[in-house]
Amino acid sequence: MDWSWEAAFDSIPLLLEGLLVTVEITLLASVVGYVLGLVFALIRRTGIPVLSQAVRLFIEFVRSTPLLIQVFAIFYVVPPLTGFTMSPFVTGVVALGVHYATYAAEVYRAGIEAVPKGQWEAATALNLPRSRVWTAVVLPQAVPRVLPALGNYTISMFKETPLLLAIGVVDVLARAKEVGADTFRVIEPYTLAGVLFLLVSLPASILVRRLERRAAHS
Repeated sequence: MDWSWEAAFDSIPLLLEGLLVTVEITLLASVVGYVLGLVFALIRRTGIPVLSQAVRLFIEFVRSTPLLIQVFAIFYVVPPLTGFTMSPFVTGVVALGVHYATYAAEVYRAGIEAVPKGQWEAATALNLPRSRVWTAVVLPQAVPRVLPALGNYTISMFKETPLLLAIGVVDVLARAKEVGADTFRVIEPYTLAGVLFLLVSLPASILVRRLERRAAHS
């Protein structure tokens, strides 16, 4: 099948609509994942055996099962059990967010442990409240160290949104499939979908590398 510029240009508006959905899901899932990941990391630092162990088991369970299975479970299994239903869009945000929160938790843990021991001792010597130690001493030093790793996870999340097509999320790849079905031309929409993924992922990757260099020199 020969390339058709007319078909390519005609598919661009729909593909951009799909790209917007893809970006929205990625950004919202990143917020969910990185906030929840920090909560997981802090719980594991509480020293409360029951909570810490429960979080550890949950993290291991999520990291040991495929993301696609988790998406199906949240969309098809959870609603009948709980009576609470979510749209495909919200399901995608939750599934990606929870999945990547388990990885972010380990990244935060490494960042927290990288804070020099002297900083902890100085805060203790000043009799700072525990909450103040975390908000004023530990997290301001730990979070910048983990930003490059979180940035890489965001890029991975962006590239995994096509999995949500399985539950009906109309992202950029779903739009490409729709265009192909309507026009009987698949080369143009799928190629352009790949180009759009590249145009978003490449600048993000460059930004992450800059953050890595900055973190290495800090």
